[in-house]
Amino acid sequence: MADQPNGPVMVIAQLSDTHINDDAPEAAVRLRAAVAHLLHLPAVPDIVLLTGDCAEHGTASEYAQLRELLRPLTVPVYVILGNHDDRPRLRALFGAQGEQTMPEFMQYTVAAGPLRLLALDTHVPGQDGGTLCPARLQWLEERLTEQPERPTIILMHHPPFRCGLAPFDAIGLDAIAEFGAVLARHPQVTRVLAGHLHMAMQRPLHSALAVTCPSTLHQLLADVRRPAGLEVRFDPPAVLLHTWSDDTGLLTHTSPIGEPGPVVVMHDGQQWQAPPWPVRG
Repeated sequence: MADQPNGPVMVIAQLSDTHINDDAPEAAVRLRAAVAHLLHLPAVPDIVLLTGDCAEHGTASEYAQLRELLRPLTVPVYVILGNHDDRPRLRALFGAQGEQTMPEFMQYTVAAGPLRLLALDTHVPGQDGGTLCPARLQWLEERLTEQPERPTIILMHHPPFRCGLAPFDAIGLDAIAEFGAVLARHPQVTRVLAGHLHMAMQRPLHSALAVTCPSTLHQLLADVRRPAGLEVRFDPPAVLLHTWSDDTGLLTHTSPIGEPGPVVVMHDGQQWQAPPWPVRG
């Protein structure tokens, strides 16, 4: 943490949905640019989080490539699973992270200066939607009960709210109410950091602000007036920066990388379109 006149400041960078792909080099190019972006920030992050969909197909070679792309970061990097990931392969390459881990799921805690991070595993093998089963929710309840006064950040891939876009809500978290019930009992949770949507969204959730991180591959700017389909503009990739000081508490802002792209049709209201996606004139 850097010392400032108003006390120490901690900077946590969040990357998401990197989708490293053996068959498409663009994802690696974009992640390399994102890592360089972090290294050239005025305040280099103290911690980097990667909130899921680390690889497109979950292959060992994609995860090996991911690890090499992250190597220039000299600060701790913590990863969680997304729906595109493979639990055994990701765990084999990155190992058990943090403390108080679960043997069957990639859930763990991290002491981050004045903050505490709780990483959740919403992955369901073979499915795009996510879940938090009773065992995972019980682990969360127990961890939150341990330190009720410490400001806490929860990490999860699938956001704990409906986004209003039918294609994404169909593959969202199926335990929104159950997660919310746990959160309601623990007001020390100040942020819930998620991915999955490839865009920045925020929603109050009990004492916390739930936020989704843009993708480093492409950020989607969806037309919420047409929720059945998904026409998007490829906005610049971006990262989220979460900064903490005793003076300000936790602040979050978006740090974009690059220039906007075209508007494309990813979902026509009936089904997902295969790339290359049709471009709307």
